[in-house]
Amino acid sequence: MAKDFLVMRNISKRFAGVRALEEVDFSIAEGEIHCLVGENGSGKSTLIKIISGVEQPDPGAEISIRGERIESFQSIDTIKRGVEVIYQDLSLFPNLSVLENISVSQIVERGRRLYDWQEARRIARQAMDKIGISLPFEEPVGELSTADQQLVAICRALTSDLKLLIMDEPTSSLTRKEVDNLFAVVQDLKTRSIATLFVSHKLNEIFQIAERVTVLRDGRRIGTFPREELNNKKLAELMTGRKLEYARFTYRPRGDIPLLEVRNLSKKRHFHDISFTLFPGEILGLTGLLGSGRTELALALFGMNRPDSGQICIEGRLVRIRSVPQAMRLGIGYLPESRLSQGLVMDQAIGRNLAITIIRRLVGRLNLIDEGRVESSNRQWVNDLNLKLASLEAPVSILSGGNQQRVVLGKWMAIAPKILILDGPTIGIDVAAKGSIHEIIRGLAAKGIGIIVISDEVGEVLHNCSRILLMKRGAILRELNSEEVEEAELQRLVNEG
Repeated sequence: MAKDFLVMRNISKRFAGVRALEEVDFSIAEGEIHCLVGENGSGKSTLIKIISGVEQPDPGAEISIRGERIESFQSIDTIKRGVEVIYQDLSLFPNLSVLENISVSQIVERGRRLYDWQEARRIARQAMDKIGISLPFEEPVGELSTADQQLVAICRALTSDLKLLIMDEPTSSLTRKEVDNLFAVVQDLKTRSIATLFVSHKLNEIFQIAERVTVLRDGRRIGTFPREELNNKKLAELMTGRKLEYARFTYRPRGDIPLLEVRNLSKKRHFHDISFTLFPGEILGLTGLLGSGRTELALALFGMNRPDSGQICIEGRLVRIRSVPQAMRLGIGYLPESRLSQGLVMDQAIGRNLAITIIRRLVGRLNLIDEGRVESSNRQWVNDLNLKLASLEAPVSILSGGNQQRVVLGKWMAIAPKILILDGPTIGIDVAAKGSIHEIIRGLAAKGIGIIVISDEVGEVLHNCSRILLMKRGAILRELNSEEVEEAELQRLVNEG
């Protein structure tokens, strides 16, 4: 194996007495593709911040790069030594062009009083050539796809003498094809002896790209393992400290009348000729590559993307869903793909987020909100969903991803839905929290709620759904019985789509 680029020993970090990391050892070799995994709160973000110089470790830590002991480990020191971080938000300037975003760091670092456009083009072209891509120089970055924005961020990192690229959840908004393209870039960086530290909750991607995997749990390093020594079950157990069972969902029919029936539903440029049924207590999976029309179909059922033709029946009655309030009155709830921007009001209290869908029911005398009713309703959902929180008055933004998702589920459960559409219900959630969300979903189905789960994680739909609809280019390509298909076969069918 190549010699170590970065070696860290005895890394500890406390914030106001709370332990974030405890005596962690970590190393990454030159050109290595290394994955860092752990549940939310395991210490991954803190370790990344220490590597990048954003946070300082507690006394006693030893850090060396290429064998040289580093005494001062500030951000400027790590950048000079070739360490760059691409966070989930990418930290790009959306109003500036591709050219400006890629070259700005180098131009500013050189202290030029005037922006040298010729030099900027040379810098940007050189960076793109390193990974064999071509993006329009003049295009505003905000108008690019997420995948192309990530390439811009990588190119900007390549303008320096890059030796270690840290990528934090880089695939959360990418299609399967875009993920494959990103991994090809990472492999190309490896050929140039550029190491990549890859952080992800998606276990299938970890096994696809990693050479070694470091597992953190409760601020401690559980171990570093060659990829070949791990599988999904073992890695999940290392991350959580307990055995996780993956029994498949079993649907027991509750009658012959569909709760929801969709007939030949079409929307120009979104989806066409969609027909399927959903029965009480059933969990129906909807999968396919991003861009296959999954979310557009879900929005049509929730009154946000009115179809051009076709029919929707609820409990055998033909309905026309023209708005979100109408969908809610018909008993339909919708958990959106992005809980941060669509599912929650992040700066508002947890209690307000839980009550937002039923606020009119919580009005008392004089048409004022009855705080007692609000408190009673919220406490019910805190107990039913096993929410971990200190106070309902705290902003929902402080919660972990799993608890935020419970809040979104709680606000829709409050309307007592007949049909619940869950678009990416476990995106960005660690493996243990995923299991608890799946248990909640199964519990709702047991109460007779019809549930549609939209996901591009084939393991999620395979283990939690009785039937799976595979979408491609706005149409349902086929319907699969989850008991009659294996995960590898389903993944192959999705990739072909």
